[in-house]
Amino acid sequence: MNCDKKDLLLYAVTDRAWLGEQTLQEQVEQALRGGVTFVQLREKTLEEEAFYQEAVALKELCGRYGVPFVINDNVALACRVDADGVHVGQDDMEAGNVRAMIGPDKILGVSAQTVEQAVAAQDAGADYLGVGAVFSTSTKLDACEVTWQTLKDICAAVDIPVVAIGGIKKHNVMELAGSGIDGIALVSAIFAAEDIEQECVVLRALTSEMIAR
Repeated sequence: MNCDKKDLLLYAVTDRAWLGEQTLQEQVEQALRGGVTFVQLREKTLEEEAFYQEAVALKELCGRYGVPFVINDNVALACRVDADGVHVGQDDMEAGNVRAMIGPDKILGVSAQTVEQAVAAQDAGADYLGVGAVFSTSTKLDACEVTWQTLKDICAAVDIPVVAIGGIKKHNVMELAGSGIDGIALVSAIFAAEDIEQECVVLRALTSEMIAR
């Protein structure tokens, strides 16, 4: 396994929707200062060369903070920039093929919604799972909700760390207590916040408390 479960405590997934007058790099650095432990660069519409330049800058930034940096879906770009790893969904490249492309030493994250998908991802070489949506979310409108019991069953079925994602906010973090997860992945809860740094301080403390329960 290429990542420690402690690295997955507070996992930030980028989204340009809330940039306003800031750059993505500025927002990510605020999140890092607030205690984010893992960063995923997610871009669905950015032109490839701009995506590359952004990835290079964020990789350097995350490196300065000692935080793992992975790229969503674009395996070729992750290899090109020598990111720490890549995260793929069920509709993206098959996890075993991704592992063959990135090699044995890079981080491979895989999205899963069922125990069967989770076990298959682990068998294919995944280092961690992103499971969700655990609550309804406006960020990914086609995401199916995963029940607390299914989340718990997935955690029990695999030996790799599990991160919950989807609709998680300050007010519902504690509802995930007892499920066995190792962290939470957040999009709008971080990047739509008025004060990203302070929001991450609060979210990290809540998540640590939730996991300890």
